[in-house]
Amino acid sequence: MRHGHKFNKLGRKKGHRKALLRNLSIALITHKRIKTTLPKAKALRRHLEPILTKAKTNTTHSRRVVFSYMQDNEAMKELFGPIAAKIADRPGGYLRIIRMGFRLGDAAEMAMIEFVDFNEVMLAAKEAKPKRKRTRRGKKKADVVEAVAATAVAEEVVEATVADDLKKIEGIGPKIEEIINKAGVLTFKQLAETPSETIKSWLEAAGSNFASHDPGTWPKQSEMAANGQWDELKTWQDELDGGK
Repeated sequence: MRHGHKFNKLGRKKGHRKALLRNLSIALITHKRIKTTLPKAKALRRHLEPILTKAKTNTTHSRRVVFSYMQDNEAMKELFGPIAAKIADRPGGYLRIIRMGFRLGDAAEMAMIEFVDFNEVMLAAKEAKPKRKRTRRGKKKADVVEAVAATAVAEEVVEATVADDLKKIEGIGPKIEEIINKAGVLTFKQLAETPSETIKSWLEAAGSNFASHDPGTWPKQSEMAANGQWDELKTWQDELDGGK
């Protein structure tokens, strides 16, 4: 019986769950933004936010406590360095979860979890949003127009941060998707506008293991995906598989 145990066990034993949350924490601290299933993202936020609060105090005791959870020297450097400086003035709520729809195959609900203070697009939109003055006679017409415009900007920013599943493109796996995302390309539309020669240079810079991949068809596939031409894309991908 659960008897009031409200945390999600994620279908794992204690040791497996502890290792999973540690690996997710290290990945999030390293990359500042990761994609995972919604239950894992919620469990990770509940697990990591108290650790982030502890990391704001740079003492020997705090480092020992945080290291007992992290067990990774590189993550410790990042956590007590740039991250601690960014979240120093924030009293809590360091992480944001954005839902990303359902995964093909098992229909698992996906989400992106990221550091609030490392999303430069949303921070810029927040700073650019004009402050509205209060009046006793209610809102003026100009204030209403201002509020509508600010809402439109906020919605546009949220849409810009939601990444597409680039693994739907034939030839792109998890590692290559990570390389492309690090280069700033997160959506099918962005990938469609990127020349294949540029993508090739990213793969070559990532190592010899990726240099053999041919991204010649990736922009065209991405354009079809961005336009919602999934049936035509599937037919073409089947032809590409048959030509191998």
